[in-house]
Amino acid sequence: MALVWVFLVGGFFCLLGQVLVDHTKLTSARILVLFVVAGAVLEGLGIYEPLRDLAQCGATVPIIGFGATLTKGALEAVEQQGLLGVCTGPLQAAAGGIGFVILIAFFCALLFSPKEKK
Repeated sequence: MALVWVFLVGGFFCLLGQVLVDHTKLTSARILVLFVVAGAVLEGLGIYEPLRDLAQCGATVPIIGFGATLTKGALEAVEQQGLLGVCTGPLQAAAGGIGFVILIAFFCALLFSPKEKK
């Protein structure tokens, strides 16, 4: 049953993104920002954690999970460090993922040569 929830929730996020692409004039970058902010808002309201418990990677893999991770890190750091935690918490919470993406991007740049569009 867990796989069904992963598929349904992750699929809903993807469906929502596709509907926004097809039926609005929003650019992909604006939709990306919208999803990150939606994840942050859901985490801030306490809705994201029960969703994450139910859907597991169906809720964490889409970009909505990144916004929730940043917000959760900020909230935890504010409790420990005070106002300084607003700046340091999100970076500490997402450092592993951001570092991995930078490393993969570096290796992709070494392995593949970009070509101009014609």
